[in-house]
Order: sequence, then C-alpha cells, then structure tokens
Amino acid sequence: MINDIHHQSSTINYLLSTIKEGAIFIADSHYNKERNELVTILEKIKSGDIQTTQLFLMGDIFDFLCEESNYFKTVNQEPISIINELSQKIEIYYFEGNHDFNLASIFPKVKVFPRNIQPVAFGLHTNMIAYLSHGDIYTNNIYNLYCKVIRNSLLLKIVNLFDFNNFITKKIAKKLAIKNICKKLDNFDDFMISRINSYPPCDYIIEGHFHQCSSLLYANKNYFNLPSAFCSKMYARMSQKSIKLEHLNIND
Repeated sequence: MINDIHHQSSTINYLLSTIKEGAIFIADSHYNKERNELVTILEKIKSGDIQTTQLFLMGDIFDFLCEESNYFKTVNQEPISIINELSQKIEIYYFEGNHDFNLASIFPKVKVFPRNIQPVAFGLHTNMIAYLSHGDIYTNNIYNLYCKVIRNSLLLKIVNLFDFNNFITKKIAKKLAIKNICKKLDNFDDFMISRINSYPPCDYIIEGHFHQCSSLLYANKNYFNLPSAFCSKMYARMSQKSIKLEHLNIND
C-alpha cells in the first residue's frame, strides 16, 4: 500500500551497463494460465515482430515463481523456456519482484537482480544515469522482514517437501489468480514525488510494482512507473533520441 512507504537513504550500486535504443521493458505481467500477455510479447520478440537487442523484465513477471517450487516451475515452463532461449541471443536483465524471486538458477544466462541490490544504475546516452528497480524498495521494516521471510530458501524447500499433490501451491495459485491487481491509486502524483525523493541523485527512475503507467518530471528527475503488461496490455520501449519510454500496445 502507498501509505506503507518509508523513505530512507540508498546505497548507490555500481553502473552496470547502458540502456540501448529500442530496449524493451516488461513489468507486472503476473503470468498464469489465464494471463498470456507475457508469452505474447516474448513470442513477438522471438519472431522478430518486436525488434530489440535488450530486454528488461521488471519484476512480478509471473504470478508466482521461485527456484524452490517444483509446481510453479512446471506451470510456468512455457515463458521460462522462451526467456532462456532469448537469453542466448539478446541481453536480458531481470529485476526480481515480490512474486518472483530466487531466480538465478532458473535463468542461467539472464542477469538477475535480487531485491536487496536494487536499485541498479544504468547509463543513458549523454552520460545520464537511470536507476531501475521492481519498485518494492524503500519500504518499512515490517515489509522488509516479510520480504526476507518469503525469500528464505530453506523455508521454501520445506514447503515444497510437504506440498503433497501440490495442495499448498495450488491454493496459493488460486488465491493469486482471483486477486484484483488493477487498481487506480489515489494521489499518485504526490506518491511519485515521494518515490523520486527516495532515490539517489540521478536523471531517470524506472520502476514497476504499482501498475499505474504514469510519469512525472520533478526536481530535474524523470520518473516512470511502467505499465502492467496484464492490466494495461502494454509494454514499453526506450527511445534514446528523446529519452522517453514509449508505451506500445501488445497487439500492435
């Protein structure tokens, strides 16, 4: 929830790479068997209908996925396979979200960023700096503790061990599938300012998580909250010439 955000200073992570012209951003697709937007976009990249050499997966790409859950690895196998195939040909960066984590072994050739090292600095042309994250950072201590607990590998392995006939995981999947994740948040302009103030000095901030498809220029910082691929049926593309994210309909 918006009111849970706690502002804090950030450790500046090293400058990793440069966001290239035409880079594609997919956020919050929350893939499950009823939500196929992720596969639609990935197949278009695979076929060349969407041209790019760089793909940013900005978290909550799956309704749920972690290395320790055999069930969720099985039901998500189609997009997992396509991502791994694409990673042989193009650069892929995956910012783990609150629904998808402990992913490094699932995507061996994808650069995976866990929550604890986000945000990550990327370069833009003209020596500008962009910070990228899923978006569930700069939060209160209760949420931070929750994030540590749900990512605990030993705990997840124990759950998987006792998940007879996938009873636990199917219950989780059913609950997630009916959750209303497409909501318009009130006072989001004010909230974007609070997000900008939470980040280190930079020129651009790009994050998902909030599903609002909104942007704001404030204090000489450009903030982008990416569209949810599921809610908005959109992804985004970086245009270096104007340094902006162009929202493109999945069906275009």
